[in-house]
Amino acid sequence: MPELPEVEVVRRGLESWVAGRTVAAAEVLHPRAVRRNVGDLPAQLKGRTLASAERRGKYLWLPLRDGASVEEEPGEALIAHLGMSGQLLVVDPLSPIEKHLRVRMGFTDGGLELRFVDQRTFGHLLVAPMTAGRGRPVPEPIAHIAADPLEDAFDDAEFAVRLRLRRTGIKRALLDQSLISGVGNIYADEALWRARLHWARPTETLTRPKIAELLAAVRAVMTEALGQGGTSFDSLYVNVNGESGYFDRSLAVYGRRDEPCRRCGAPVRREAFMNRSSYSCPKCQPRPRNARP
Repeated sequence: MPELPEVEVVRRGLESWVAGRTVAAAEVLHPRAVRRNVGDLPAQLKGRTLASAERRGKYLWLPLRDGASVEEEPGEALIAHLGMSGQLLVVDPLSPIEKHLRVRMGFTDGGLELRFVDQRTFGHLLVAPMTAGRGRPVPEPIAHIAADPLEDAFDDAEFAVRLRLRRTGIKRALLDQSLISGVGNIYADEALWRARLHWARPTETLTRPKIAELLAAVRAVMTEALGQGGTSFDSLYVNVNGESGYFDRSLAVYGRRDEPCRRCGAPVRREAFMNRSSYSCPKCQPRPRNARP
């Protein structure tokens, strides 16, 4: 599933190519893509302007204005969750239809259209009201999502307190979107490697300096991934122009089972974790005796 860097790459593309444009018409080609929407999506979007492109964690949204007024505060937004394979593509309206096209949207200026393509159909689009979120207005369905580590609204001190109270393994805590949003399996493994922490280290044993070191590692790996367009292991994640990211070439441990650790040379290990995998270095990240699942 795309994590924060991949979703941010898509957001930046939408900000460049879609924000400020008014919807002429929308077409739903597969009902699962709008299964969570209440109402008729094409009718809800027609004639409305996409004010900007916003993101929190792994969620994208496009605030909606009636007409082209820039003074009106958006009361609703179009939410986009990419799921496992969702793609938001900005393309020529006359270009061939993609095999897994689910929703398409044309604009009054007659330029490039926006298409939602989703092979596995786990992603979705919906229109929802805006509400007060943690630190800033967000769409109502994601008001419970915590701020992400690249947001100004993220409070390091509050995170440290809440993390220690979790009394769970550190990786499980990093994947808890109500505690910190946007971190998934790939970047959790990479940040923990940089901070020399095993994924099962109990959260209550972490000191404030170690938590600060971990947050710095999370931010560093995500910032570097952003600079390389995110991580693409296959053609399912692409930016709005259809291009893949290449941060997978820089991964230190994730997906590198039995390959040498980039820091000490020990073979990277793979361990089962929450029906998925965790990758770490047995020498740089020794498993603690008091490990938590």
